[in-house]
Amino acid sequence: MVDRERLLAKLDELDGYVRDLRTIAPQSFEEYRQIEKKRACERLLQIAVQCVIDVCNLLVAGLRLGLPAEENDLFDKLEDAGILSSSRKERLKAMKGFRNILVHEYGSVDDAFVYQAVTAELGDFAAFRAEVLEALEKI
Repeated sequence: MVDRERLLAKLDELDGYVRDLRTIAPQSFEEYRQIEKKRACERLLQIAVQCVIDVCNLLVAGLRLGLPAEENDLFDKLEDAGILSSSRKERLKAMKGFRNILVHEYGSVDDAFVYQAVTAELGDFAAFRAEVLEALEKI
């Protein structure tokens, strides 16, 4: 059984991180490159993506879709169960990979990529949220 209360709390947490990102979003690439702005954007993106992964974990466990061998299996299982679209699954895999770079390989973080994510791609989080909420209505 899906723990709806916990899942909705995680989605609210995600909303907070995205709201914070929108609040601090730089107006230019030069502004982004200020160390405080850059690190704040990186950290908020990291924890927002982790929150998405947490929601996926809750869904896979609650729906008893089996133990994933690795994190990417979460997304595959949710697509197979009709919770995520194929395109959303692929976006989530890319987000997870990006999170891994932010966490484990700070030296190779592409500033232009992070800037693009913060200024133009935050809608991916809302689209994920919408798919999850739609699926919850059907469960």
